[in-house]
Order: sequence, then structure tokens, then C-alpha cells
Amino acid sequence: MEKKFAHNSFEKRLKSMLSVDARRMFKTSRFYIMVGICFVIPILILVMTTMVDGGDSVNPQMGTETAMEIENTWQIISSFSGQDVMTMDMTAMVNMNLTYFLLTALVCLFVSDDFRSGYAKNLFTVREKKNDYVISKTLVCFMSGTCMILAFFAGTMIGGAISGLSFDTGVAGTHGIVMCLLSKVFLVAVFVPIYLVVSVAAKQKAWLSILASLGIGMLLFMMIPMLTPLDATIMNAFMCLAGGMMFSAGLGAASNTVLSKTCLV
Repeated sequence: MEKKFAHNSFEKRLKSMLSVDARRMFKTSRFYIMVGICFVIPILILVMTTMVDGGDSVNPQMGTETAMEIENTWQIISSFSGQDVMTMDMTAMVNMNLTYFLLTALVCLFVSDDFRSGYAKNLFTVREKKNDYVISKTLVCFMSGTCMILAFFAGTMIGGAISGLSFDTGVAGTHGIVMCLLSKVFLVAVFVPIYLVVSVAAKQKAWLSILASLGIGMLLFMMIPMLTPLDATIMNAFMCLAGGMMFSAGLGAASNTVLSKTCLV
């Protein structure tokens, strides 16, 4: 009698990979440390800036003053559209956009561990479909980045309440803030594939992948406030979603090519 083997479909393979990657990501202390940092940062910023009573810092050499005041809780989320991003004031630099750079370490270390421990080599010996690995890593890292965004938002709410800052949405409105957060979540799908392709190229050299990813991320830094302003609309969310899908598909294929053409050690 001829023995028949069950067909290992793409859905089954991906479900298995997702289960393993999700377990490896969400059971590590590294993930919770990163989420905890994202939660604490807005609380510290909002509390510390209100403690200095909106004072100005003066450059003793140039005699110029830099405003340190935060008047509204939502300033720690993003800036308004049309605001000059070249001014580089504190709220333009130190806001929710920091999460994209913290995500760099999480993605790069996560992928680097696979090559350092020999897990990736053993995995690809058994499974020759490297696109399963890329898709699974992209989805798990996207979920991790979303958790970091939500943790920053939760910290903002608590920090604003402790500091006694206004929660007035102003011209942005509740709809604008919701679209802003949604846009920032979708934008995670743009940065994750970038960090992933760099990580699979650097393999076990986590320091190299982190430095390269940070460099690329800095080049895209000016785009973040323009794509995800505080008064965002459905169009901003759509553009971030479309960009995330294109980057995930294009750079996902690049990651697959890198894994196929290079030595897995």
C-alpha cells in the first residue's frame, strides 16, 4: 500500500513559524524592557518639563534661548502638519517618533540571536522556504512595534495626568489624534522591513546591523512628522499603510534574496 504524506501547505508552515517566533519574542525580557522604556519615556519627559516651570535654557556663548515648555499633553505624540521640522525643538525631537529607533535594537537583536545560536542554520536545513522566515519575522516585529507605540501612548496619558497638562485636542480633534496613532502604527511596517534586511545581511553581527539601521532610520527621520502629524487624516493613514505594504513586499523579497545568496553562518 502506497503511503501518503500530508501536504505541508504555506498556511501551515507560516502558522508554525509564527508560533515559534511569537513565543521567542514575547517570552523574552528584552521585549518587555523595550515596551517598559516606551511607557516610561513620556511620563519622565512630561513630568520633568512641567517641573522646570516652562523655563528657557540659555546658551551662554550665543545668548540664544530655547523654549522648554510643553503646554499640551499631545505635543509628546507628534507635531502639527505644516510645522517646520527643521526647527528641531525638544518636542520635535523627543516624542513618539523615538519608538522607531528603539525598535531598531529589538529587531536587530532578535534576528542576530537566530544566527548567533545556530537556530537559523538548523531551521533552513529542515525548511528551504526562506520566505516563511522573512514573513514571520516581519509580522512578529510589526506586532512588537505596535505594542511599543501603544505603550508610549499609555505613558503619555499617565504623564499628562500627573503633570496636570491639558488634554484639549484643539484643531486636531479626536479624529486627528486617532488617525495620527493609526498612521504611526502603519509606519512601523515601513521601518521593520528595513531593519530586517539589514539584520539578515549582517547576521550574527548585531552591532553592525544596529548601527546601519540607525543610520538609515536617521535619513528617514524627517519624513515621520510629515507622514504622521497630530492633525492627521485618513489619507495619512492610507499612505502609511500603502508604504508599509510596499516596503514589506519589496524589502521582504530582498531579505529572501540575501538569505538565499549568502552563507547562513
